[in-house]
Amino acid sequence: MKQNLILIGMPTAGKSTVGVVLAKMLGYDYVDTDLLIQKREGCRLEETIRQKGDEAFLDIEADVCSELETEHAVIATGGSVIYRPRAMEHLKRLGTVVYLKISLERLKERLLDTASRGVVLKEGQTLESLYLERTPLYERYADLTVEEGTLRFEDVVAEVLKAAGCPSARSSETGFPAE
Repeated sequence: MKQNLILIGMPTAGKSTVGVVLAKMLGYDYVDTDLLIQKREGCRLEETIRQKGDEAFLDIEADVCSELETEHAVIATGGSVIYRPRAMEHLKRLGTVVYLKISLERLKERLLDTASRGVVLKEGQTLESLYLERTPLYERYADLTVEEGTLRFEDVVAEVLKAAGCPSARSSETGFPAE
């Protein structure tokens, strides 16, 4: 396994939630690029998108991701990071990229308000067309794919650990079995 795990996928795929647990289990740092963007810009993601526009937001996201230098970390990215190749190339150099794949049906159940989540949608774009546009990009950049399907949260975490070839994790603190 490379030095870091990088999680990519659609909004609500569980990147942040799974990332925190993985970091705890592995004894790694946890980095959430959405939080880094908010800190840098001084406002929430949706405010940055509204104030600066989609393209400027994507450039900011790419800058933040391209500036990351970390070891032994789980990095949860924003769902739109795949639109900027320079960001993804840098992330791939940093570690193993894991695509947390959810179905369109599950995405529709979970993502009720794209605006409040800071999701970059083009004018007139639907959630379905966004999903169809992004899926091939996630697949292109992923070293590994974990399909959530009907998996329980702890099973998604276990699948990521297994797929990434992670060393035995400390399970006593989390209640999850070590792989």
